[in-house]
Amino acid sequence: MEIDMAGVTKASFGKLKTGEAVEIYTLTNKNGLIAKIMTFGATLTELHAPDKSGKLGDICLGFDNLAAYEKGHPFMGSTVGRYANRIGKGRFKLGEKTYKLATNNPPNHLHGGTKGWDKRVWKAQIVPKTDGPAVQFTYVSKDGEEGYPGNVNASVIYTLTDANTLKMEYAATTDKPCPINMTNHAYFNLKGRGTIHDHELYVAAKSYTEGDADLLPTGKILSVTDTPYDFFSQPAMIGDRITAAGGKEPNIGYDMNFVLLPGAKGYATVARLSEATSGRQLEVRTDQPGLQFYTGNFLDGTLVGKGGWKYVQHSAICLETQHFPDSPNQKSFPSTILMPGQTYRTKTEYAFLVK
Repeated sequence: MEIDMAGVTKASFGKLKTGEAVEIYTLTNKNGLIAKIMTFGATLTELHAPDKSGKLGDICLGFDNLAAYEKGHPFMGSTVGRYANRIGKGRFKLGEKTYKLATNNPPNHLHGGTKGWDKRVWKAQIVPKTDGPAVQFTYVSKDGEEGYPGNVNASVIYTLTDANTLKMEYAATTDKPCPINMTNHAYFNLKGRGTIHDHELYVAAKSYTEGDADLLPTGKILSVTDTPYDFFSQPAMIGDRITAAGGKEPNIGYDMNFVLLPGAKGYATVARLSEATSGRQLEVRTDQPGLQFYTGNFLDGTLVGKGGWKYVQHSAICLETQHFPDSPNQKSFPSTILMPGQTYRTKTEYAFLVK
């Protein structure tokens, strides 16, 4: 391992079957918090935050080695693009042309396709930041990749701030009109092990986008009032209503998009996750209009993660800040089309607190 700059170390994380080398960067802030991100998928592999006694623990699901990531996994910690979430029937229209994408989540397109940005090797460099150690990851997505138009230059800067937040700053440019919707797909468990049934959640959302049986938006925006999706009127334990949240058997649980309330200057704390035993609390802050809330419904114990932990159903929660699913096909939703000459920019922070 070589030390490149205060608060950042870089090491080899192995090679893919293609022979491509993968590196892993470890960020450590002045308070001792640790975040590890690898160049394969610009993926967050570990995040160590203190509990109420000051003991650090890894609260992010993932794997011990590169081979496990390469074998296939449900986007654990990955940077997702070009388009996070679903695009209906794997197609969208721009102008007079219809673009066809992979239906890798039949019958829909999901998280960028068969080989999205989560399965690409990004370039990385340490960048100077005044608020903590930081690494920038960049990727050039060629015109036609996964069916999308335009050459896209994408980047994400991870900063582990000295205020105990993991900040992700996304940017992208294109030479042709193209939908862009980037997010991080971290799976959190504030205890480090077990299920997230005993995690309490608040979400700054009075409404959500209704989904059909395949989790694709119908176009309707509905109130959370008197539904299992109301985490706004007062925080609620996730396990109390997880069965009522629905889904197709056996994949019961939450998998839905909240319509977030806008904050001051467009940036706000949009969710707060708490776990009493550890005393850990996670705040999500973003400028995005939507939050995909997912409770690991498709985890079934077949994936074995760090330290031999079998990832069973509801082992973690994902709070993915993003635009709404299927926005390219929903004219009433905020637009996700990036035009040449424009720069896509968005920012999300995960703040780690102790209650």
